[in-house]
Amino acid sequence: MQFKILVIEDDRIMRENTSELLELSGYEVASAENGKKGVELVKTFKPDLIVCDIMMPELDGFGVLYILSKNPKTANIPFIFLSAKTEKIDLRKGMNLGADDYITKPFDDMELLSAVESRLRKLENFKKEYSNQLVDIESLLSDASDLKIIESLTETRKLYPYDAKEFIYREGDMPQFLYFINRGKVKTYRLNDDMKEYILEVHSAGDFLGYKSLIEDRDYDEYAVPLEKTEIYKIPKLEFLNLIYSNQEVANKMIQMLSKRVTEKEQQLVQLAYDSVKKRIILQIKKLSKDFNQKEIDFSRGDFAKLIGTSKETLVRVLTSLKEDGLITSNGHNVEIIDFHGLNKMLEYS
Repeated sequence: MQFKILVIEDDRIMRENTSELLELSGYEVASAENGKKGVELVKTFKPDLIVCDIMMPELDGFGVLYILSKNPKTANIPFIFLSAKTEKIDLRKGMNLGADDYITKPFDDMELLSAVESRLRKLENFKKEYSNQLVDIESLLSDASDLKIIESLTETRKLYPYDAKEFIYREGDMPQFLYFINRGKVKTYRLNDDMKEYILEVHSAGDFLGYKSLIEDRDYDEYAVPLEKTEIYKIPKLEFLNLIYSNQEVANKMIQMLSKRVTEKEQQLVQLAYDSVKKRIILQIKKLSKDFNQKEIDFSRGDFAKLIGTSKETLVRVLTSLKEDGLITSNGHNVEIIDFHGLNKMLEYS
């Protein structure tokens, strides 16, 4: 695999010499003469690593790193600063923004190549796309162990079985573990003033649970209960936090996961506010089918209604209508999609 490196440097000779050195070392290289053009080039070139000067016109190196760190798609790109500035305050500022290394000019060729190779080796271990659809925690923990960060995590790991309706954690509990679903389905929910459930989300194999409260060091504000027999890995809080705070790649992956969750919840709120009940039900059927990678959904009518934000009676009426239209079959807890195209057409008119 040929790694791609972006060099952002306003000095033409320095930019050309650095690019040539990296190309001779077997890397694919692109370059930009200022920070603004560098940020734009990231979108199309999609580098595996960025080497960037600090003092530049248009946008300095600190600004480049700040912008990229706010975008989940670019936040995990290793970033090496090149600068003639040697003051500790500048070094601290760069590292606080998330820089992976800081090399002062003039530098030896091997110094730069060594820094680049070191960062790319670590990146390669985390190049797999870990998202909220992870299906194998073994890969994540194995890669983290390869980085010598959490070897004890892999040694103490074991599966914990949970029965349906058995609490994994409750609102008000203090987080002690990061939970990872190996098999099964889990609902997270809150109770309103009338003690009725409001389902926040349904999680399946490959999802993490409870990480937001754990990272923010606050009590859970939700309940987590399996919908069926479920197997879960419990990763001790301190070991997980050590991984997050000591490894930029893992921290960035968690940022991506959180960002994706926030976007999904925003979309859900918009749907609740503006979409018809029928449209919300169809969208949720499609989402659950996609999440569980199957046409048939096994879900109690009560839980399904809470997830949609409607009454059980309304849900049953809509499901009956969709069944009569030949779009689904429905029997007990089960809902099976038999006409995906028809459901999509129905969304256009709902």
